[in-house]
Amino acid sequence: MNLTPDLRLDGRVVLVTGASRGLGRAMALGFAAAGADVVVSSRKLDACEVVADEIRVMGRRSIAVQCHVGNWDECESLVNAAVAEFGRIDVLVNNAGIAPVPPSITGITEELFDRTIAVDLKGPVRLTGLVAVHMPAGGSIINISSTASVRNTPFTAVYGAAKAALNSFGQAAALELGPKGIRVNTIVCGPFLTDSFSKVVPTPESVVALAATRALGRIAEPEEIIGTALFLASDASAYMTGALLALDGG
Repeated sequence: MNLTPDLRLDGRVVLVTGASRGLGRAMALGFAAAGADVVVSSRKLDACEVVADEIRVMGRRSIAVQCHVGNWDECESLVNAAVAEFGRIDVLVNNAGIAPVPPSITGITEELFDRTIAVDLKGPVRLTGLVAVHMPAGGSIINISSTASVRNTPFTAVYGAAKAALNSFGQAAALELGPKGIRVNTIVCGPFLTDSFSKVVPTPESVVALAATRALGRIAEPEEIIGTALFLASDASAYMTGALLALDGG
C-alpha cells in the first residue's frame, strides 16, 4: 500500500484540447512539469506549436495538432496523430470550449446553439469514445465544465446547458469505462483570469464585483487548475470516477 501517493505522471501521454492558451496551456505545461509527454491541440496550429516548444524545452516530448473538436472527422485525425506518435493515450483532457453570449433567450440563434453544442459537448463525447480504444487500464479522462452547468443564467443559457450535459455524459462514461480501468471525472470551474473571461467580464469594476461573490474573495489564476488536474490524472485519485469536483473559490 502506498501511503504517500504523488502527482507524478512520468512516462505518461496526455492529450489536452484547447491547449494553446488559458486553462489548457496551464494544464499542458503542468503535466509536462510532472513528467508527461503532451499532445497540444487547438484550432490554431501556430499557437499550439508555441506551447509544444515550451514543453520540449522542459525535456518532454510534445506534438502540436490542429483540431476543431466540433468537427467529427477532425477528432479522429487528432487521436490518430497522437497514437501514431506515442502509441497510446493515458490521459485525455476535454478542455476546449466556447461560451458565446446571446442577447437574450429569445435572441438565441440556431448558429450560436449549434456551434456551442458542437464544441462543448459533441467534441468531448467523440474524443472520449475514440480515446478509450487506445487508453490502457489506469487511464484518466478529465472533462472541464463550468459552474454555469449547475447555476445557469440567461446569458450563459446555451453554454451552461451544454456543460450540464457534459457533466451527465461524464458520469455515464465513468460507468461504462470503469470495468476497463478507465476513470472519468469532471472539474466544475468557477471564474479564472483567462482571455475568454476578459471578453465576458471586461472592466476592472466588474471583475471586483464578481470576485466579491467568491468565498475566497478573488478570481483564480489559470495555473490554479493544475493541482486538481494532476490529482485526477495521477494515481492519487485511483479510486475516484464519475465525480464532479467544484473548483470555484467557494
